Amino acid sequence: MSPRTAGFRLGIYVFKDAEIVDFAAPHGVFSVARRFDPELDAFLIADSARPVQAQAGFTVLPNYSFSDRPAMDAFLIPGGFGTRQEMHNRRLHEFISSQPERTLLTSVCTGSWIYGVMGLLDGVTATNRKEPDRVEAGPAGMVPIDRLAEIAPACTISRARVVDAGRIVTAGGIASGMEMGFHLLRRAGYDEALIAEVARVMEYSAAWDAYRDDVEYAA
Repeated sequence: MSPRTAGFRLGIYVFKDAEIVDFAAPHGVFSVARRFDPELDAFLIADSARPVQAQAGFTVLPNYSFSDRPAMDAFLIPGGFGTRQEMHNRRLHEFISSQPERTLLTSVCTGSWIYGVMGLLDGVTATNRKEPDRVEAGPAGMVPIDRLAEIAPACTISRARVVDAGRIVTAGGIASGMEMGFHLLRRAGYDEALIAEVARVMEYSAAWDAYRDDVEYAA
């Protein structure tokens, strides 16, 4: 278990057409965990301080913009259709590159494509979503985890639910933001008993029992 990080802060990036569950799930885990430690914090970051329309018209108001440069212990990029544009967002790439080495770089689902495009997954193990939607399953489509292999050919691809490669932590699957949230509590130094209690309060114990060990440590 990692040493406890007092007041662990998770910054979650939101952007046009981000997958709702990808960013809401880890935020929700931290929200419930705050009942046990109010010093925990999770917040939304966007390119600018304007409302952001995620997928299906779901609109959120970020707490910070890139220019605010909020201090955080982990930065999370969700997936969603919008990652196809975010792979080419130079402002995002600069923001990521400006983070101190101690800041974890994390992702859910296709969010890892962005780290791949930046070369941050070269020589690193990572994961992505394994189940295609209807378009991705078609002749012209590609399963997201296979696309990751194409984007980052020097990355070692894993099919684990969560891959912890040290500074970079990736999760595969739209709902894997839940497991990412729990794993970040581990990285913040909380013990398994506390994490299991958070899962119980969320009535997620059965799923957590199934996924808690589906973690590949590849640092």
